[in-house]
Amino acid sequence: MIKSDAKVKSICILRLSAIGDVTHVLPVIATLQKAYPHVEITWVIGKLEYKLMQGLVGVKFVIFDKREGRKAYKELKHKLKNQTFDVLMQMQYSFRANRAAWKIKAINRIGFDKERSRELHGFKLTQRIKAVAKQHVLDSFMEFVKVLGITDVVYEWKIPTSESDNELVKQHIHADKKNVIISPCSSVKLKNWSDERYAHIINYLIERFDVNVILCGGPSEYELQTSSQIEQMSKYPVTNITGKDTLKQLFALMKIVDLVISPDSGPMHMASAAGTPVIGLHATSTAKRSGPYRHQDLVIDCFEQAAQKFLHKSADKIRWGGQVRMEGVMDLITTEMVEEKIDRVFA
Repeated sequence: MIKSDAKVKSICILRLSAIGDVTHVLPVIATLQKAYPHVEITWVIGKLEYKLMQGLVGVKFVIFDKREGRKAYKELKHKLKNQTFDVLMQMQYSFRANRAAWKIKAINRIGFDKERSRELHGFKLTQRIKAVAKQHVLDSFMEFVKVLGITDVVYEWKIPTSESDNELVKQHIHADKKNVIISPCSSVKLKNWSDERYAHIINYLIERFDVNVILCGGPSEYELQTSSQIEQMSKYPVTNITGKDTLKQLFALMKIVDLVISPDSGPMHMASAAGTPVIGLHATSTAKRSGPYRHQDLVIDCFEQAAQKFLHKSADKIRWGGQVRMEGVMDLITTEMVEEKIDRVFA
């Protein structure tokens, strides 16, 4: 542990990606800002993730664009060449992130425990977080502030949105109805539920609760096609904004809808950060580690069934963070399971 009387004036957080994981960094920042009101916080972050976090109060961002290859490391070193941080929180252990961290000068370098370290993560570290078995990702991030002797943690997710973002998304809301977002796509296709089952749930939502269903997603061909197919399969009209909104606008929209349904994905974590009930669809991994942090009660977690059916062993026999990515795993989640969670929210 860093001495409690040590003066901490500057902290650098390195967490490049992904969307879901960077939302977990927000309570860490809120905690640091409460403990050290005058601390200078710099966040080294991925280019896409910055689009969501841009404008975060009290934080200076340094963008690391992985698509630039070697150039990205040179630019990072150049941008920070004149700064030595009191503390570097190395909150990612991929080789890309580790290599980026080595370009940053810091007196104290905090990283993950040996159990979670990989790909030379431990190189240059001066402290490690406590090894705690079977933690949620966000809880593992909170271990970093404990190394500084901070015990008063703050669970806040203050993602800034502009007035124009807030006004723009209101056109998609039906004020006289409940509004539900369905974000059907994860970046990993094997984590996605079937189009037919999403269409079934849309029909259920409209027939039982007369809701306004909003389909959302990114601008990739796969996401556009998926939303289009779901829209065509449903019996009723939906609001399809796939590829038409920004991350900021999506977050602004999530703050005012009544429910979000999504597989394990960035939008699922954004919904939880917004404080909106979210039904997370998990089967390829356990929601206890990567589910929506504030809405574990609404998660559908079929990871145990997946482990037994596809790997022929209990989930306890799979390393923490391990996954079952095979065709058919997400089919373990039935429409009846989702309907039961919807009824709980709208009862």
